[in-house]
Amino acid sequence: MGALPVYRWHLAPDGYATRRQLRARGLRPGGQGVAAQLERPRRRRGPLVAYLYRIDLAKPVRPMTPGRWAALAKANAARRICPQCRTDAGYVIPTSLGTCLPCAYPDPADSPRSA
Repeated sequence: MGALPVYRWHLAPDGYATRRQLRARGLRPGGQGVAAQLERPRRRRGPLVAYLYRIDLAKPVRPMTPGRWAALAKANAARRICPQCRTDAGYVIPTSLGTCLPCAYPDPADSPRSA
């Protein structure tokens, strides 16, 4: 197995693209391996690395089917339901809190100790 060609930042030849660049063109790597890599040097740490794929071997992005749209909608809806009060919060619940804002920060006036 040979080593990958390494290019400096902004100096990759035509015919190569990163995953994001492929996606912007409506393509995906399609099972091909990494063809080359870009390296951007940094002063105090190791270089930043970006993997490149060949454009001519890339395949079109698969279209979303009705079943995949339904699964995505169901997954996003589950992220909006508070596990504590079981209501739809109307927004994606932050993972740092784990609950909706009213459950995470209850109003002190409503607590039983204030009565």
